[in-house]
Amino acid sequence: MSIFMEGVYWGVLLAILVGPLLVALIQASLEQGTKAGLAVALGIWVSDLFFILTVYFGISYVNAWIALDNFEVTVGLAGALVLLGTGILTLLTKPPRLDDPNHLLKNSKGPLALWTKGFLVNTINPFTIFFWASVMTGVVLDREYNGPQATLFFAGILGMIVFTDSLKVVLAKKIRHKLTPRHLWWVRRVAGIALIFFAGVLAVRVLI
Repeated sequence: MSIFMEGVYWGVLLAILVGPLLVALIQASLEQGTKAGLAVALGIWVSDLFFILTVYFGISYVNAWIALDNFEVTVGLAGALVLLGTGILTLLTKPPRLDDPNHLLKNSKGPLALWTKGFLVNTINPFTIFFWASVMTGVVLDREYNGPQATLFFAGILGMIVFTDSLKVVLAKKIRHKLTPRHLWWVRRVAGIALIFFAGVLAVRVLI
């Protein structure tokens, strides 16, 4: 298996996981369209790139942070609070009406807000930190990849993440025109409950 294809394999594993990132991505795509979904996705991609650069150039510091007694609990609870707040806001706000362009424009979040949502949901997530640190130590360092090889490996992972996230947005666009206001109501309710559920799971994991 080539180094790049090994990265693609890890990217596929990450892409098929069901979590708060998928919920945020699909919700934005269904409610506000392709551009909104891509804005959320771009925030996720920038966050992942930030972690790649961090673990590559400062793995010793990352491992030291992870080894701190309260690191996992602190980051985990912070992430749980972000997910909880996002879930509650999702439940309390009304979904946009796709049949009324003026209403959709008035109630849509801007690109920066959507980007920030994707960036924060991915960044304030202990799984993301542990995933990239584990990949760095368990694959790149263990196999003694040099700079170009590590770049090729991470390019495979990030490239697959970008591809699969974009595919999810495109697939959401395909069914968006078939949604009724009641469908969107249920999408928002399910998304809000799912985010609150993930917040609870995250809090329980770090505390227990």
